[in-house]
Amino acid sequence: MSDDLEEGTGSEGGRGSATPAPRHTRRLSDKILIAFHHACDQGDFEVAEDLLRILEMMLTRRPASPDANRRKNLESLVAAHERLWLLRHPEVKDQ
Repeated sequence: MSDDLEEGTGSEGGRGSATPAPRHTRRLSDKILIAFHHACDQGDFEVAEDLLRILEMMLTRRPASPDANRRKNLESLVAAHERLWLLRHPEVKDQ
């Protein structure tokens, strides 16, 4: 083990533990949505479509527990579908 870890000055943020607690700042569905938008920004519509399909599968399956954010999540999914469609059909946007 390195001195940095023992001293608590390593990448764990000063905890001094060799095994840091996992940090989950975003839900997996949020990360997939971010990746979708990144793929759109890069013009990689095939990857964006695949990510959107995965996100849709995650959001439309029966939740294990009631989700207070379900409506917001579905609205984000609809907006993502709309963005991809508009990117693939730029002629409609100009009319």
